[in-house]
Amino acid sequence: MERLFHLSERGTDPRTEILAGLSTFLTMAYIVVVNPSIMAAAGINAGAAFVATCLAAAIGSMLMGVIANFPIALAPGMGLNAYFAFAVVQGMGVPWQVALGAVFLSGLLFFAVSVLKVREWLVNGIPLSLKFGIAAGIGFFLGLIGLRGMGIVVDHPATLVGLGPLGVTSTLLSCAGFLLMAGLAARGVPGSIVLGIIITALAGIPFGLTTFQGIASMPPSLAPTFLQLDIPGAIGLGITGIVFTFFIVDLLDNTGTLIGTVHRAGLMQKDGTVPNLGRALVADSAGAMMGAVLGTSTTVSYIESAAGIQAGGRTGLTAVTVGVLFMLALFLAPLATSIPGFATAPALVFVACLMAKSLQELDWEDATDYMPAIVTAITMPFTFSIATGIGLGFITHAGVKTLAGKPGEVHGAVWLIAGLSAVKFALL
Repeated sequence: MERLFHLSERGTDPRTEILAGLSTFLTMAYIVVVNPSIMAAAGINAGAAFVATCLAAAIGSMLMGVIANFPIALAPGMGLNAYFAFAVVQGMGVPWQVALGAVFLSGLLFFAVSVLKVREWLVNGIPLSLKFGIAAGIGFFLGLIGLRGMGIVVDHPATLVGLGPLGVTSTLLSCAGFLLMAGLAARGVPGSIVLGIIITALAGIPFGLTTFQGIASMPPSLAPTFLQLDIPGAIGLGITGIVFTFFIVDLLDNTGTLIGTVHRAGLMQKDGTVPNLGRALVADSAGAMMGAVLGTSTTVSYIESAAGIQAGGRTGLTAVTVGVLFMLALFLAPLATSIPGFATAPALVFVACLMAKSLQELDWEDATDYMPAIVTAITMPFTFSIATGIGLGFITHAGVKTLAGKPGEVHGAVWLIAGLSAVKFALL
């Protein structure tokens, strides 16, 4: 284990890594319920989608842990699954088998640019200021998701968002859970996030908010979706635009997640580059292709990995632990789904507060440095899209630097992503 994960070199131990993996798993376990329901809207068998979700998350996370030695978990991406089901299948009338073929092709393209180190060039070419903005933006994005899950933030017809009813029991328990996590962390208690989630869930039992649904059950059959992807159909229908959309969103979302989580784990080098990045890119692109083969939408690196990192996860053992737990979830689905959303939501807000710290690293005397970073950070939650926030931030960086007479400071990677983002926005 020491030879594979270099635990002592990164100042950690197996117990810490396993607890960190449990923290990450508990904050992203909702995907085993949410993703099958979205896939079902596309006409995919819900039971098979459940198995595909668990297996894709398990295999992808293990690949990331073993190949790249990063504490980052993978699972079918929120947003991309909605695009798959509601835009491609329902909106365009594309059969779900063909849509899975498009997902596979986008993953194959992703794998190609990863092997050729094109994406590594892209990521390492991003200036530090934008990387700090991305890290903070992902934190704010997590915070919005968490606040919504806690019931504190609700939609409002006039102001878009507003304050929810704070007297609701689940909201009060969520707030108490957040305070508990923060208090335990301030005291240096290991596994504060896990303890907070479990205690909050248990507190919901007397109020009927946490329902014990059993322990184990045999997993449904994967046969309805396994190897059902239609690659020739995807090519034959000429849906290049769909493939490109899957690819570019996967590229930007994964890039943002890798930068944000690796920075939070303290694994980013002083010059802003990410060691073992090439291996991480291969792992998440392979995970995307595997998800399509199993029968689910694009698999991506999860921003919820920040929960495990905060719990002390620093190596791939954290990701492998997540993978093992997703494998167990195949048989422990009733138990895994007993953790209610109001118990995991405060963990996202807790992590969001920590990730916002990266903004202090910006050069606040240079407008061309901090303004693009802030645009990146604030547009992620307000557009509810990591990819959109990155695109707008890159366009702002290139534009501000050029207008300030510093076009030479704009890296080629920034020009490329800014240009692709501009084209994407123009086609919306």
